[in-house]
Amino acid sequence: MISNQILLNTIEGLKSITRIDMCVMDTEGKVLATTFTGADEYESAVVAFVESPADSQLVSEFQFFKVSEDNQLEYILLAKGGNDDVYMVGKMAAFQIQSLLVAYKERYDKDNFIKNLLLDNMLLVDIYSRAKKLHIDTDVRRVVFIIETKNEKDTNALETIRGLFSTKSKDFITAVDEKNIILVKEVGDTQGYDDMDKIARTLLDMSNSEAMAKVNVAYGTIVSDIKEVSKSFKEAKLALDVGKIFYSDKNVVAYNSLGIGRLIYQLPMPLCKMFIKEIFDGKSPDEFDEETLSTINKFFENSLNVSETSRQLYIHRNTLVYRLDKLQKSTNLDLRIFDDAITFKIALMVVKYMKYMESMDY
Repeated sequence: MISNQILLNTIEGLKSITRIDMCVMDTEGKVLATTFTGADEYESAVVAFVESPADSQLVSEFQFFKVSEDNQLEYILLAKGGNDDVYMVGKMAAFQIQSLLVAYKERYDKDNFIKNLLLDNMLLVDIYSRAKKLHIDTDVRRVVFIIETKNEKDTNALETIRGLFSTKSKDFITAVDEKNIILVKEVGDTQGYDDMDKIARTLLDMSNSEAMAKVNVAYGTIVSDIKEVSKSFKEAKLALDVGKIFYSDKNVVAYNSLGIGRLIYQLPMPLCKMFIKEIFDGKSPDEFDEETLSTINKFFENSLNVSETSRQLYIHRNTLVYRLDKLQKSTNLDLRIFDDAITFKIALMVVKYMKYMESMDY
């Protein structure tokens, strides 16, 4: 259904051109939008007109018109005046509102289709048949972006993104829950993931600057068939969740850049606990003091380079070696050895994942 504000904008725009007052009422005679006062006095006349077989009728000083869509009566339009010019303007206004009804219905149908497509609520045969009816291409490249807002029902962010992409009729913007805005973006044949990252950055910047909304953006892989859109959506959701755990400093996360974090995220909790117990003999790597943890993290950041790590930590090389030796004695892992470093790095990520999952249980 068209919003009352859209109806009001429509008849006010027509009045500014024709200087003819108009009013839109529902089938029960309730005023939805009007350019003059006292329209509610015609409630009983509108109800009587609804019951009549006529499509238009002159009542007192007003022309009455029925506005239908798919043989379903939706609105009654009143145009003030009884001459032929008013009749012509009223017919044009009724046609304009009817066209809006068709456009809004098509948009609503497409929105429902995209939502059901994302949520895997459709059979394969229905996907193609409905896409054909809605004139949606089935064999073009697409990717799904998820824009997660900090606040629920952030209409400013949604409208900003609609304004950015709604002119591109082959892109779809929808929402499947209170906090996530979904963009199903058509991708050109020559576009790749560098281009997707630029689009994600644009979504982030536009939301932050114009909608004043803090958001996180994640996207899945590029798919080539409409039936795979739900796959890209699931990947984007996974990227959003994994990003919160392992890449909390990033506002844009791509599914194909999750690395080992994607693997750890899919591990069952009992297996994670068993791994930590076997590696650290019941201890947890996050129990180390702040100095040791900062040394470990900086050592990993510098690709196990002792000289560069000691320089960035402003400590002597021997001091760093002493700390690494001390860590080796307590864990039996020497971070200067690649295999041990990999084990330790994975352990840190597993612990982070376990803490996140435990916090989600509360």
